[in-house]
Amino acid sequence: MEAELLITSAQVVDETGVRTADVAVDGGFITAVGARLPVTSAREHIDGTGRLLCPGFIDLHAHSALHSFDDPLLSAKVAQGFTTELICPDGLGPAPVTEEFLAGRQKYLQALEPSRHAPWTWRSMDDYLSALDSSRPSTNMVSCVPHSAIRESVIGTSNRQPDRREMSLMKDMVVQSLEAGCRAVSFGMIYAPGLYASTQELIGIAEVAAQYDVPLVPHVRNEARGVLDSIGEFVRVAELTGAALHVSHVKLVGCEDLLADLIDLLSSAQEKIRLTFDQYPYGAGSTLLGALLPPYAFDGGANAMLDRLRNRRERDRMARDMHSGLDGWENLFAACGPENIVITQAAAPREADISKTVARIAEETGTDPAFVVMDLLSDTELDAGMIDHYSTEMVVKEIFLRSGALVGSDGVFNPHPHPRLYGTAPKVLGRYALQEKLISVPEAVARLSSRPARLLGLHDRGLIAPGMRADIILLDPDRYIDTATFDAPHCHPEGVDLVTVGGQAVWRNGVHTGARAGSVSRAATRAVAR
Repeated sequence: MEAELLITSAQVVDETGVRTADVAVDGGFITAVGARLPVTSAREHIDGTGRLLCPGFIDLHAHSALHSFDDPLLSAKVAQGFTTELICPDGLGPAPVTEEFLAGRQKYLQALEPSRHAPWTWRSMDDYLSALDSSRPSTNMVSCVPHSAIRESVIGTSNRQPDRREMSLMKDMVVQSLEAGCRAVSFGMIYAPGLYASTQELIGIAEVAAQYDVPLVPHVRNEARGVLDSIGEFVRVAELTGAALHVSHVKLVGCEDLLADLIDLLSSAQEKIRLTFDQYPYGAGSTLLGALLPPYAFDGGANAMLDRLRNRRERDRMARDMHSGLDGWENLFAACGPENIVITQAAAPREADISKTVARIAEETGTDPAFVVMDLLSDTELDAGMIDHYSTEMVVKEIFLRSGALVGSDGVFNPHPHPRLYGTAPKVLGRYALQEKLISVPEAVARLSSRPARLLGLHDRGLIAPGMRADIILLDPDRYIDTATFDAPHCHPEGVDLVTVGGQAVWRNGVHTGARAGSVSRAATRAVAR
């Protein structure tokens, strides 16, 4: 037997357990796994003694839809072992898009999917995926169909419900995007214009997802006091349509007393529907600064939003509602507090405010914190992002332990990013499993690899077995740990000897090799006969 790569005597870990074995790789695939493989010739031989060899990790919540056009190496992801990323979550994405709403889409997304070099020449999902593939990313990319993008392309940015013809057009566009290669349908119920959708509209879109047997992937309407009802809304949608449901970043924003009720809801729902969910292992989120504004602020799109931010009467109205709240609105501003909201990105002329809290800026300027948020958004033309600290480590760990959550980093490539961009996988495997032993190592690896692979229908990855893609990670279990912090987020984890994508080394001994071995999923998703 010959091989391009032979790793010997490694501790091979996947959902089946841990065993000492040799692994041979050739032609981009794992060709053999076993003790003392009879390999007569190998281009590269690595002694894996004392190392863990795992299947490549899958990031179920990645804001990498445009970053590959700027930096296709994606070092923050491959350095921790992510070899596949699910992009266009939260109902947000660069496609499909119409000429009419192109400029507004670019403006709205810039703090969540920042990019200086994305060409934006596409209009359809098919054209976007082709352009992304041409950027030659280091990771494999799998896309969701983003509901907000679909809605905006058909209805526009207004707060209204679709008529029968528009609903049919939206469903047709979802079909076109699935047949272009998407493998899930995402929703962002706090982001415009998706937040204006009724449950009936969600049911209509979910009917298509069920027909194609792809999961619904929602950021639910309310992750604070209304979290149970908000998850319940999508559970009902899944029940009525037969679609699988995968809830993004399950969390409790400022309401840890709901922990037992949340776990009970997730457990009982799994008896009714196909339900999974993911989590990032931190008690803080990161998103558009504009997410702090009341829902009506986004009606009409980016330019209408900017007009409101510059209108005294509208500013007073928004400030009042940010401080006092509105029925049904999660209100991150009040739930987290200005002292717990940190600016991660701010375009000129507000770059100096990056890494400051909203409370500090308010103190420095003598301004109400609500107006600080509005001024930042106005001055930067909406190009401002944030970290919002909302929970304790204890609550985060309890959800992770008791729910069986899979893993999504939700990392954003901001100038001062959330540490989850660099530290999600090593915190789960290195800290929670290897160091603290909250879960077993095979359980952690399964949550990072085989289970998300099955969720997305990626049957060629997630296990260390012959015939599987050679997306693999070789790491030192004594050193693999997250090092990124909120103060110093740009830190790769330690202890990663090798990461391969399709058999090509993209990360070796703490350094990116320069290889851009990833690909974008283009295999058409087909309707399932029922």
